[in-house]
Amino acid sequence: MDDVIIIGGSFAGLAGALQLGRARRKVTVLDTGLPRNRFAGHSHGLLGHDHKPPQEILAAARQQLARYATVKLVNARADAISGAVDDFTVRTSDGSSLKARRLLLTYGIADQMPATPGFAECWGKSIVPCPYCDGFEVAGQHWGLLWSGPHSLHATTLYGDWTDRLTVFTDGHALSNDERADLARRNVAVVDGKLATITHSDGQLATVNLDTGRSVAIDVLFAHPRNRPSASLHEILALETVEHPLGFTLKVDDRRQTSHPGIYAAGDLANPMASVTLASSQGAMAAIFAQQSMLA
Repeated sequence: MDDVIIIGGSFAGLAGALQLGRARRKVTVLDTGLPRNRFAGHSHGLLGHDHKPPQEILAAARQQLARYATVKLVNARADAISGAVDDFTVRTSDGSSLKARRLLLTYGIADQMPATPGFAECWGKSIVPCPYCDGFEVAGQHWGLLWSGPHSLHATTLYGDWTDRLTVFTDGHALSNDERADLARRNVAVVDGKLATITHSDGQLATVNLDTGRSVAIDVLFAHPRNRPSASLHEILALETVEHPLGFTLKVDDRRQTSHPGIYAAGDLANPMASVTLASSQGAMAAIFAQQSMLA
């Protein structure tokens, strides 16, 4: 029996495995090899790894974990979970049945791409969600923001640290008079109409084309599509969740334990602020709290 089974082998999961390995705890990491940021060419803002490809960082992490004999990395999907504290069972896609005293869920989320032609091809390249992740590289250029709800107004204020050229695409949303007045006061252009297509060259955006027939040339488009967890294990377990404007995350306490005793969660699955730095930190802390919960 493992001490901990970690479901999800990206930044949060591997950070957790590292802490558990160093505590000489027996841990198995189940991973499908499909991290959320696999579409991005580079990862930014992670101390010591700034501007490195995310897959390169993860590959180095997996290589470093090889020195810990109690850590096992398995390329498999977890299909079902049952049991309770000190006696959890995880069934995998290859028919295996694994047992552990604790579980750490770090299987992340998947962004739901709109059907708009060109959007998915540009995602992670010239259509991005986070200015802290990608803003520096396109600072001073003409930014676009695809409006997705009232929370988008905060984004238009935030972006001012990177650019003074911003165009908001309402994408069919009805902005209030107050919202339009606020944008006008800050010289933010507003373009009405729904997104029809994205013109691009190998993922590099050229124009946003609207159903009104208008096309607007921009350098980068910030967008926040809705997302959902990458697996449904939380549904099997009936874990409590917290709603946010783009979806939901798992509810965790200050020790990163979910509503089910003995099951912990970290990374994007349990935090709407997507960041490799935060995911790594939370994965490490969740693992430490799980390890401490097993002390005699």
